Amino acid sequence: MSNTQNTDVIIIGAGLTGLTAAHYLKKQGKNVRVIEKNTHTGGVIQTVREDGFTFETGPNTGVLGNPDVAELFEELQKDVTLETADPAAKRRLIWKGKDWHALPSGPISAIGTPLFTWYDKFRILGEPFRKKGTKPNESVADLVRRRLGKSFLDYAVNPFISGVYAGDPEYLVTEFALPKLFNLEQNYGSFVGGAMKKRKEPKEPRDSKATREVFSAQGGLVSLIKALEKSVGLESITLGAENTHVQPDRDGFTVTTTADGETQTVRAPKVISTVGGHAFGGLYPFLADEELAPFRELEYATVTQVILGFKDWKGMPLNAFGGLIPAKENKNMLGVLFTSSFFQNRAPEGGAVLSVFMGGIRHPEMIDFSDGQIQQVLEKELVPMMKLTELKPDLQHIYRYRHAIPQYGANSKERFEMIDRLEGKYPGLILAGNIRNGIGMADRIKQARMITEKEI
Repeated sequence: MSNTQNTDVIIIGAGLTGLTAAHYLKKQGKNVRVIEKNTHTGGVIQTVREDGFTFETGPNTGVLGNPDVAELFEELQKDVTLETADPAAKRRLIWKGKDWHALPSGPISAIGTPLFTWYDKFRILGEPFRKKGTKPNESVADLVRRRLGKSFLDYAVNPFISGVYAGDPEYLVTEFALPKLFNLEQNYGSFVGGAMKKRKEPKEPRDSKATREVFSAQGGLVSLIKALEKSVGLESITLGAENTHVQPDRDGFTVTTTADGETQTVRAPKVISTVGGHAFGGLYPFLADEELAPFRELEYATVTQVILGFKDWKGMPLNAFGGLIPAKENKNMLGVLFTSSFFQNRAPEGGAVLSVFMGGIRHPEMIDFSDGQIQQVLEKELVPMMKLTELKPDLQHIYRYRHAIPQYGANSKERFEMIDRLEGKYPGLILAGNIRNGIGMADRIKQARMITEKEI
């Protein structure tokens, strides 16, 4: 059996980007058809409630890095409530030697921290006077060594990159992976001076909503997904879609897919793609090999996430956002997030929920570790780090992601240029998602709003 449908816009992918784009298009009065391969919306954003614990199996938090996030929650306030983190989340821990140390939050704490060498502590005084970089595709590591010093790279930036990208600062290019940091140097000549000047610049009233606070949604991030799903309407979403193919035609695009044993054909003048670059080959059979190459070459970090729930926590005080582990410390773990310490109702009273992250670019082989091997890592590394006597959680789950986080390396420019070329060659095709414009939830929301307002 088959049926054919005409609509205004087809959206490939019902993750955060796709659902947010569909939400804004619906507000404009557009008809949309969202096509999703999974049997649920939200992509990797999934919240689980089990035995008194609430935890995320994908992204755990976002940052209010732009006003678009706050405004989306405002629009959906009847169905979801923004939850910002407890002030404890401002405290970040870094492992060095045999203990955790708080990442400095200001000049005074920076002087006393054992994380950085005295040479680099004094050297940072001269940071505002150093020349800005001119090297094309300068890596994050090269930039930090040049402006701040090696110990800042090893014990601040390296673990930060592990926490955000699960990546390697030697590979990531600052201009693409950390554009705000890149622009501080290029536009103001310095990180320190640039940050001070930016604070003094006049701002639009809506900019005050970008508080940089860590956020989630009450009840977990799935609450945001369900609110978007309700706004879009399940009748506009095809779930469990298989063998989806996009083909340009005379009036726009024809998309064919199979769901519930039925072949569906949808036509529209516009297609918004939100899928990862690794899926392009099967989805767009009309693209030539040289057009697909920049997307096939996009590297992804693999991530293994372990959720641990304790009804009676007996380890170290969890008065922080979590702890990150620098590559220099030669551990298998990337870091651990103390979710229940800064969001409400994530664990029973006196208990705790931890999210432990392993693998990444640092240890790609760990994606193939058995559950038993993962357990050995936890017992060897996590138990002493968290000041536990043994590892006996009341809840434990392991999740593996082979295409967790795209890595914005030197080949990003080629990918961005190909996106522009393809969108010009096939009018109405919009290539979005985390292949460009950043990887965070705030980036996804801002991009979705931007493309629906400017390109449709």
